Amino acid sequence: MYGAPDPAAAERTAFRRAEKQYKLYKPPNPKGSRSRNKPAGGGGEDLSAVVDFHALLAVDGELPAGIGRCHCAGFDRPVFCFLDRPGFYFIPNALSTEEQCFWIRESLNTFPQPPNRINLTALYGPISDLLIAAKNQKIMVEVENPDGQERIEQNQSGGKTQSKTFKFVESSEIQKGGMCRSTAATVLVRKLRWSTLGLQFDWSKRNYDVSLPHNKIPDALASLAKNMAIPAMPSGEEFKPEAAIVNYYGPSDMLGGHVDDMEADWTKPIVSISLGCKCIFLLGGKTRDEVPTAMFLRSGDIVLMAGEARERFHGVPRIFTESDQQEISTLVSQLSGEDDRFILDYIKNSRININIRQVY
Repeated sequence: MYGAPDPAAAERTAFRRAEKQYKLYKPPNPKGSRSRNKPAGGGGEDLSAVVDFHALLAVDGELPAGIGRCHCAGFDRPVFCFLDRPGFYFIPNALSTEEQCFWIRESLNTFPQPPNRINLTALYGPISDLLIAAKNQKIMVEVENPDGQERIEQNQSGGKTQSKTFKFVESSEIQKGGMCRSTAATVLVRKLRWSTLGLQFDWSKRNYDVSLPHNKIPDALASLAKNMAIPAMPSGEEFKPEAAIVNYYGPSDMLGGHVDDMEADWTKPIVSISLGCKCIFLLGGKTRDEVPTAMFLRSGDIVLMAGEARERFHGVPRIFTESDQQEISTLVSQLSGEDDRFILDYIKNSRININIRQVY
């Protein structure tokens, strides 16, 4: 799914060249400089070839070559597609600003909650109320187990590992000069990279582990996915949301080219929701040697990938932050309340992607 090919061979592929073209680079600091690097642009900042579906919303007549409109009975939103890449559907502005803010809050507050697993679970064990702890400036510290014994838990690779115990405490509880291991909750939020909802995906085995504790997909998210999946669904069938992976992107994060191939029925779509900062999305071919098409994904956009599109390499080489705040100005306004201050600071420089799947 997210496996990397031989690095030297990957550098020679068309997909890798596109990734390097659009990737956000950081210039090296002058020797001895203590100032933090500011990200620099990718390959010359030439974004002229990036497809902008939002701009196409205002086009009444003929669309650019290779792009079409999809008309689906019972679906009232504009849907675009690539004529030579069946199974790919782009729904711009699928979510209202209020809906976007709701799902941003859920992604940070609810989705990382146990029994859902996150990328930090392997190191810290289940973490409850991470966002609340961050808002309250709490600190995660390593503590002794009450019984004085090391807990033995199953790790992500299925083996057994000794596990420490961690908990959140007030900063005033940290003893000066103490040797206990500690990390600020705000730092942990920034280290979030993924969470898994519904059936839990085992990243090491590249499959879904039905034996792991899990809750079903939240009803509101399942309903949204069912409604948005309509353009990509076989006639007369309904999408059944069984799992979701939530990806969290920081300012210089990227997602390398990959194929989502672990679900049983590829005729059913992946429903992919974009939230927060704009990004560039690459849609390639069935090998990395095919030149990918680049497009902008903005907050509130939804992409569907079904059938043949499921076999295509795709990735995110770049998100836009800093000077591109006008792209999320409506979110900034909506999240201006005191209760949302931490979330606003986060989303100004981050992107969240919720991708919902039918596993079986």
